[in-house]
Amino acid sequence: MTSTYIGGVEGGATHSKLVICDEQGDVVTTIAGLGTNHWQVGIPEVVRRIIDMATRAKAAAGLPQTLRLKCLGLSLSGGGEDSKEALESELRSADPNLAESFVITNDTVGSIATVSPLGGVVLISGTGSNALLKNPDGSEFNCGGWGHMMGDEGSAWGISYRAMKTVFDDEDNFVRSPHPTNVVWRLIKEHFSVETRHDLLNFFYAKHYDKPLIAGLCSKLAKAANEGDRLSQQLFTEAGRLLAKHIIALLPRVSEDLVRSGELSIVCVGSVWQSWDLLKMGFVKEMNTTSVNYGLALKRLTRTMALGASYMAADAIQFSLPRDYAKNYELFHTHHNSAAVNGRKIE
Repeated sequence: MTSTYIGGVEGGATHSKLVICDEQGDVVTTIAGLGTNHWQVGIPEVVRRIIDMATRAKAAAGLPQTLRLKCLGLSLSGGGEDSKEALESELRSADPNLAESFVITNDTVGSIATVSPLGGVVLISGTGSNALLKNPDGSEFNCGGWGHMMGDEGSAWGISYRAMKTVFDDEDNFVRSPHPTNVVWRLIKEHFSVETRHDLLNFFYAKHYDKPLIAGLCSKLAKAANEGDRLSQQLFTEAGRLLAKHIIALLPRVSEDLVRSGELSIVCVGSVWQSWDLLKMGFVKEMNTTSVNYGLALKRLTRTMALGASYMAADAIQFSLPRDYAKNYELFHTHHNSAAVNGRKIE
């Protein structure tokens, strides 16, 4: 048995994963768990879920429960500077044998760390949405990530919300839908087991508001879009446009050192990216409204970003953990254009 084990957590709003790596960089176990966004379930429940995953992970790897991980990296949806201290304190109190030290970031940072040690952009479109740029000098810049009341544009929640708002507005004759709403309305009623628009209000205004449930409508809308429903297709085209706007917002902050290879690495994380064919038209059209003198390399993770969290954990304690970044992602789209930026033509 090797003596050093590093852990990493991918903490999504709906689902989470925990990995344990040995000192050779090999993953000895991967465990799935419930969502770990403290804004949704509270810090005590997040801690309970992390400890549950760690307990099951140690058991699956044949490690004693008394073994303390050298460091545990936590890359959590909704994580931030305001919650780090409280989260670590609760973890140490609840399970002193969990880990010797902790590294706590939000899920955007962990995704970038899974693909490159230099940095890049991560664009999350899952239950919610968020974008983060990390430069080689460690500077970070954010766009989005403010939750469903103040953001989440282009996310599964955002697409689902726009579907329902379109139906409401069309029925009210407030804003008429450019396409028939019958298919989308049928999917809404089936998903929430309702018959009227009034029935839907319980899912938004009552105390049992359930963001993942609302976001879950998105997968059904994707299926309808692929089957030819025009309104569903429009919803995804618009989502693609909004996701591109996240990138455009960050471009002025990109360091030259980050794009010396001629491309900016953009890690696309979340279930909505599985519908790239539906997002692509809006994404490309919006990106063509601006330009830079380098390409955009859109990548999707092929392995959990809990690995990135474990890489950050190892780096934090200056432990040389072997890693092969190329195995963690695949390139699915490269974007180039030559539009004018600030009055200059980029060739």
